[in-house]
Amino acid sequence: MGAESPNQVATSAGAVFLSYASQDAEAAQRICAALRSAGVKVWFDQSELRGGDAWDRQIRERIHDCRLFIPVISANTEVRDEGYFRHEWRLAVERTHHMSEKKPFLVPVVIDDTRERGASVPDKLHEVQWTRLPGGETPPEFVARVARLLSSESSTAPTPQRPVAVPSGGGPIPPTTGRALPLTRVLPVTIALLAAAVLAYLLVDKLWSSKRGVAAPPSASTEVTASPPRATPETAAFAPPPHSIAVLPFVNMSGDKKQEYFSDGLSEELLNSLSRINELQVAARTSSFYFKGKDVDLGTVARKLNVAAVLEGSVRKSSKKVRVTAQLVNAVTGFHLWSQTYDRDLGDVLELQTEIAEAVASALRISLLGGAAEKVELGGTRNPAAFDAYLRGLKLARGATASRECRAPVDAFSEAITRDPSYALAYASRALVRWDCATYYTSEWLQQAVASGVRADAGRAIELAPALSDGYVARSNLESGLLRFSAADEACTRALALAPSNEGALYYCSQLGAWLGRGEAAINLARRGVALDPLNPRSYRALGDALRAARRYDEAVAAYQASIAVDPEHANDAYTLRGWSYYLAGHLSEAQSSCEVIPDYVPSLVCQAVIYSKLGRRRDASTAMANAVREAGDGAAYQYAQIHTQWGERTAALDALERAMRLRDPGMIYLKLDPLLDPLRNEPRFKAIERELKFPN
Repeated sequence: MGAESPNQVATSAGAVFLSYASQDAEAAQRICAALRSAGVKVWFDQSELRGGDAWDRQIRERIHDCRLFIPVISANTEVRDEGYFRHEWRLAVERTHHMSEKKPFLVPVVIDDTRERGASVPDKLHEVQWTRLPGGETPPEFVARVARLLSSESSTAPTPQRPVAVPSGGGPIPPTTGRALPLTRVLPVTIALLAAAVLAYLLVDKLWSSKRGVAAPPSASTEVTASPPRATPETAAFAPPPHSIAVLPFVNMSGDKKQEYFSDGLSEELLNSLSRINELQVAARTSSFYFKGKDVDLGTVARKLNVAAVLEGSVRKSSKKVRVTAQLVNAVTGFHLWSQTYDRDLGDVLELQTEIAEAVASALRISLLGGAAEKVELGGTRNPAAFDAYLRGLKLARGATASRECRAPVDAFSEAITRDPSYALAYASRALVRWDCATYYTSEWLQQAVASGVRADAGRAIELAPALSDGYVARSNLESGLLRFSAADEACTRALALAPSNEGALYYCSQLGAWLGRGEAAINLARRGVALDPLNPRSYRALGDALRAARRYDEAVAAYQASIAVDPEHANDAYTLRGWSYYLAGHLSEAQSSCEVIPDYVPSLVCQAVIYSKLGRRRDASTAMANAVREAGDGAAYQYAQIHTQWGERTAALDALERAMRLRDPGMIYLKLDPLLDPLRNEPRFKAIERELKFPN
């Protein structure tokens, strides 16, 4: 099955559903073209992405709503008893059992010498007349018959339109080399609208070829509101930046859900590879993957991500081979720009990424400076077992939200490194996940061996691939956690120079810059992160942090609110940070409510201890602090200093800060600009700690 052409309606009643075995695609396409040229609406799925809940829901809806069901019968349908077309046929037959009217619905066609008698088809197909269309060649008589059947449905049924010429390339009928994907939808249009769409395509193409720029997305230049970006109305102008693209998660066609890590990982690696091409603006991973498993049309995806093109596809992996089908769609016009199917050995996946990147660049009319291979393949591996382990590590790292879940991704990256000791990306990824887990979920930063291992991994990644930003991001993250801020700043500068659109670099470096006093620069980095990753809650959280450090509290509240709106179920930190921003802006009631949303979370308890004291509820404040100490121990020494400072207990606050300093608490990065510590800034002990931290200018 496959996507509709821009001049056809596939979702409304009155459409024809064309069902066929994949080997008969060429013949089926001839039938489709003949019907469409007469204005008949056809749902003709050319996708290999069959199977899965989204696909199943889609074909059920299509078969339920279609006016005629045309099964294409051949020797291929005889021998492929378990093909997806068989599932479609069963659904169509089931529909006939529930039809209250006896209007013609099943219109079987046979394209070879298969005989009706004894043919392996559902019994219901033996009860209706068959039509022979050898090779799919479709005479006017058959088209007229279909038109009559459709027009007899009711007075409101669509009638055949004046024949429309079918372009020979890239127009209404997608090329047979690539199969359209389930997410691809095109809005119903008349012939006049089709002409307008072609004109729009030419205008956009001309715009892309010109040297004039397009305005940056609103999120890159305006203040963030209290809610995340929403799809603009259909009537609103859609003018995404030129050469902007989103890579949707490729669909796993391996027949084994456990192999999904491979299709997801390959999609992510392709996305990362494309993001290294400076001429492209690539929507970041979290925002692109937001649509996974959702029945959303490409227009909505493009508008939410503010991109001009969308790349989507499927992956079928066996023990030694991989088949990747990919296609690029112009999100403004709905036209397919390029599609291709690749069959490769697993060891050739790195070259495959380069081929796809070059094809995408060519379709978007981008002249690659220095070629794609040196950028796309940077830090990668040609060892299939190492690549497989690395992709498993990525999947596991995404799901690590507690200390007990941190071991698995580290082990997977270690396996990748064992299989290919020159795998720079695996070293960088192991360094990042290990240090994040050490600082967010445990107190392992206190163990010298952990820091030494992370430092070695980051250094090895840089040594193997000096032009790869990921190694520098890992190094900066480590040095920041160890309170070596000049080294962290230097590594961040290098990471951003190498990859200005690296989502990790934008996130970590905006946070580092915010608390080192680089206010406007940090805010600009965070805004770029929001523009590239508008459906990622941490993008807005980073922006909120930069605004809070700049003491722009009302704006920070809006940014944290946007983070919560994107993902309210995993917004523990955003609720607390929004509470702090309310508190610092003088809105105590709102601050209390925000810090009580997740009441037993340690950062929430710290916030509650301060707010309750301000409200005169000293007993509640003391209880909140006691609970925080019980849960976090010395791991929250810096936060205890914040509490004591706001309670007016300067000596206790300075004691807590000195303890945090001895422990090398990563939270000490906030000290230079933390408004909660303002009452201590003239204290000699505070000044001594600040000098010891050696914040760069």
